[in-house]
Amino acid sequence: MRGTSRQNGRSEPTASADDPGLTAMGGEFVDPAQEAAFRVSRLAESRRQARILFAASVILNALFLLSDWRFAGTAHFAVAVSARFVVIGLSLLCLGAIHLANTPRRADLIYALWQWGTAAAVAVLVTAQSHLALLAVLLLPTVFYLAVPISFSWLLAGGVGSSVLLFYGYADMSVGWQVGLGLALAVASLNIALMIVVARANRVERQFWASAAAAQRQNERLRVSEDTLEKTFQAVPLPLVVARLDDGRHLKSNAAARRLYGGSLDAVTGSLCDGCLAPDAAAEFMERLRTEGAVRGFETSVSVEGGEQRRVVLAASVIPMDPGPHLVAALVDVTERRAAEEQARYAATHDALTGLPNRAAFQARLGAALEARRAGRGICLLLIDLDGLKDVNDTLGHDAGDAALMETAHRLDALLEQDGLLARLGGDEFVAVVEGAAPVAAGQRLAHNILAELRRPVLHAGRHFATRASIGLAACPDHDCSYGELMKDADLALYAAKQQGRNRAVVYAPAMRQAVLERVALNRAMRAALAEDEIVPYYQPKVSLVTGRIEGLEALVRWRRSPHSVLSPAAFEAALTDPELAVLIGERMVRKVSTDVRGWIEAGHPCGRIAINLSPAQFADGDLAATLLRQFHAAGVEPIHFDVEITETVFLGRSSDHVAPILDELYRAGVRIALDDFGTGYAGLIHLKQLPIDTIKIDQSFVKDIERDAFDTAIVCAVIDLGRNLGMRVVAEGLETAGQARFLKEKRCELAQGFFFFRPLDGAEMTELLRNEGEEAAAARLAAFEAG
Repeated sequence: MRGTSRQNGRSEPTASADDPGLTAMGGEFVDPAQEAAFRVSRLAESRRQARILFAASVILNALFLLSDWRFAGTAHFAVAVSARFVVIGLSLLCLGAIHLANTPRRADLIYALWQWGTAAAVAVLVTAQSHLALLAVLLLPTVFYLAVPISFSWLLAGGVGSSVLLFYGYADMSVGWQVGLGLALAVASLNIALMIVVARANRVERQFWASAAAAQRQNERLRVSEDTLEKTFQAVPLPLVVARLDDGRHLKSNAAARRLYGGSLDAVTGSLCDGCLAPDAAAEFMERLRTEGAVRGFETSVSVEGGEQRRVVLAASVIPMDPGPHLVAALVDVTERRAAEEQARYAATHDALTGLPNRAAFQARLGAALEARRAGRGICLLLIDLDGLKDVNDTLGHDAGDAALMETAHRLDALLEQDGLLARLGGDEFVAVVEGAAPVAAGQRLAHNILAELRRPVLHAGRHFATRASIGLAACPDHDCSYGELMKDADLALYAAKQQGRNRAVVYAPAMRQAVLERVALNRAMRAALAEDEIVPYYQPKVSLVTGRIEGLEALVRWRRSPHSVLSPAAFEAALTDPELAVLIGERMVRKVSTDVRGWIEAGHPCGRIAINLSPAQFADGDLAATLLRQFHAAGVEPIHFDVEITETVFLGRSSDHVAPILDELYRAGVRIALDDFGTGYAGLIHLKQLPIDTIKIDQSFVKDIERDAFDTAIVCAVIDLGRNLGMRVVAEGLETAGQARFLKEKRCELAQGFFFFRPLDGAEMTELLRNEGEEAAAARLAAFEAG
């Protein structure tokens, strides 16, 4: 196959050395481009040969000029001398011109000029028909054929042309045509023989050149391949090492390997594996390599410069090479990746703040401990909930809360025995596990120590504050022995501890689960009651102790289970502690009360302001005020017809900064705010200052014994005076006797509500009462307690 390849904008011959593509006649390349490339490659040699040829022509013709003096005095002398000078002059001219021949074509032109000029001059010389002339006729074409390195066609033209000229100059027809014919045949035979010789020389020379060019190209490709392979080997970002298989001696490594190992590779004098790997790992690696021929995913540690240990994954293969097999190994440094994985694993199983195991890790460890529990030994689980951590966060900041959590974790860890288990489940909840022959007793001892230890104040930012905890205990095998059930038991015990007043430890009892089941059943029944529209408002009037008139109503929630069964909140109080249910019940009450109020207003029944109780759960919604106002608007009732009553329990778990904006928005809209059960909370006075409260309700627990208990009397009087001094209305709850009414009136309490005047009434009964309300009814009420 023959063709050309293009590289750097040039066409280069691609004929093979075995079949270079030569012409049959002249032995030149058939492909012009390949022939031109050959001629270009030989140009320097052609010019050197031309200089020798032209210089030899000058010297020889100068010597022949001396020989031509034998013709002195003859007619031929002038012709011979002139011809010699022409040849010498032409040779000198060509000798100078050949220096300017920078292309094969220019060199050919100079050669052709010299050929034809010399042939013409010598043709004149041989007209002397001497024996030397006959030699010139035969010798000059031979010189042209063998010494002039031009293309075969030009060479053929010059050789044949010079033979014709010389034959014409030398031939003498006077001696007979037979002699001339013989000479012509001799000259022709000479040209044919010389053409064959030149063709063969051309063929051999070009075959050699093609072979050399092919070998050069092959060597160049090999060099490029080796260079590419070496650069690739060095550029691979993974450390690569080549070593002898028999003794493990290091032979070659790339830049990544040198960066990893530093100078330690060159320092290894024995086996590379023994120098870099641990002995056991090196033996296993080499054994697998010899038996399997390749190793993949071999993870181990290697020793690099300075003795540092790096974790790597090795892959190696055996490759056949002289004088023996070698191994090529690639290393992936996974030290940082393994460290990151370990860190991620730690983060996934440990609490970021305290460093204790988290819920997932605790579940796995406790499950394993329960499965591995030995006969005669038990496990006690303590569920620990910090009391009042939110108050610390709200008053001192979250950094103080974090300090409390970290200090708690430290103290718990110090109290726990070495084989115990401690974890943070999240928020303010921790869990601890102890083992022993009497697990409940061991758990109670630990709980006692925890409660005592947590009473010690925590110092943060120069301030001391105390933490408390509620603890629920459950044990295996005393209670349950599965993770899920044991956690439920401990959670129930923790709930009981909080219900009993917090800061205590309670051991699980089966009755707790029954209470939970009852609570769940009650919640389910309450949801059904909401769906069946059984949650309804009952109204209890607020009566003026001065005029006896109904000045307002309080809407109370009731569960009408049947026409003859109406339950008060005491019967479903547990359901009201469920945040979701409390919100749903509150929304239902607001809609129904708003509808009733609109009916009374449209009927012209004076009802005063209607008080609606808001539960603590409703204040979890920051848009509570907007929600209430939308409900009033949807019912077509102005907000000025409503009061909202709150107890101080709305502040548990949240600050007044959260509650105040809601109450302020309601107050601006015309809703008035009443503080219910005043005196039973923990910070009533500060709330009177911070919140837009204009009504105080005295709890019935103080009103009940005001005629007999001096302490209750003092409290009620103080509250009445406080309200009057602050310009607030005071309402006494739970009024049951005429004596209580007279006492409150004497102490200038403005309003009262209770069974003495009215029991809570449903909507229809309240409508009838308001329809009949008038001066006579008010006077009768006033007379009833004044006369009683």
